[in-house]
Amino acid sequence: MDDNQLREIPFSSETIYDGKILHVERWQVTCPNGRAAAREIVVHKGAAAVVPVYEDGTTLLVRQHRVAVDRMTLEIPAGKLDSAQEDPLDCAIRELREETGLSAETITHMTTILTTPGFCTEKIAIYLAQGLSQGDTHPDEDEFLGLIRLPLEDAVSMVMRGEIADSKTICGLMMAKAILDGQKGRA
Repeated sequence: MDDNQLREIPFSSETIYDGKILHVERWQVTCPNGRAAAREIVVHKGAAAVVPVYEDGTTLLVRQHRVAVDRMTLEIPAGKLDSAQEDPLDCAIRELREETGLSAETITHMTTILTTPGFCTEKIAIYLAQGLSQGDTHPDEDEFLGLIRLPLEDAVSMVMRGEIADSKTICGLMMAKAILDGQKGRA
């Protein structure tokens, strides 16, 4: 089947909620069969995340309580874009510095994920940071974080055991390991 035979075409939208982090709209779309349907869409500016990997093969994860799931999580450093026009690389550099105090000699874009494309526009650009140097952290005033340094291999094992459940973190860790393993193979 041709992609155009599957495409929904938005023809109107109305704001349902306008908040600090997200904006919810009701979109009217024309379905492939010509009928109209409503879609509730969370409009999000986007975000960036970064997997910092030290020369010794360790990574630094952020431990925090996520009230939406009432759970302590281990995540890669990340944050939302200041605006939809912000370069995700700038956001990744800022969030790495704010949350961990780290700066990187090289930051490589690994992928951009769609977090929940069924109802949300959020995209998260995920980067690998190498050549790390330590500075001071500057978390947001409502951000309470613990930092956990562990071997990247151990973090990947935690993913495989289901101990790390955050999707951007799973994707970032698995891709970082594959990229670094590929770099070792070429050395």
